Amino acid sequence: MEVFEAVRTVLAVRGYQEGPVPRDVTRRIVEAGRLTGSSMNGQPWQFIVVENRETLRQLGALARTGSYVAQAPLAVVVAIEKTRFAISDASRAIQSMILTAWASGVGSNWVGFLGMSEVKALLGIPEDLDVLAILPFGYPARARSGGKKQRKSLSTVAHRERFGQPLP
Repeated sequence: MEVFEAVRTVLAVRGYQEGPVPRDVTRRIVEAGRLTGSSMNGQPWQFIVVENRETLRQLGALARTGSYVAQAPLAVVVAIEKTRFAISDASRAIQSMILTAWASGVGSNWVGFLGMSEVKALLGIPEDLDVLAILPFGYPARARSGGKKQRKSLSTVAHRERFGQPLP
């Protein structure tokens, strides 16, 4: 899938088929995160790949905004260093992983945002790191909608040279 097509059509997926995500696809997803650029090449992230059903169930119970993690065949927990650009850098890596997954037919969604100390304890994540997000991955349970999205028009969010001057 071409990059713009992935951006145009990617949707938040909260329901997954039961089948596993193949190891080569999983590796490609995580590799996309690892290869993402970061401020001063700091790479302030760690990716914990979780496929164990019981651990996924526990992650789903701990994720206040994403209990559906428990039904995913795979999750990547993104932990970050406590540095100035870590949230921004890891957010870029998360988007790279989500788009790479989508291009392979695998859906995902961002779950949580910091403050997940129970997840740190569950996965043995060191104290000097924070958990930024949990990313469940799996083949969507429902058919894709072809990228139909409700978004503001380009003319209301994009400007040329100065704010308020429309982008033709």
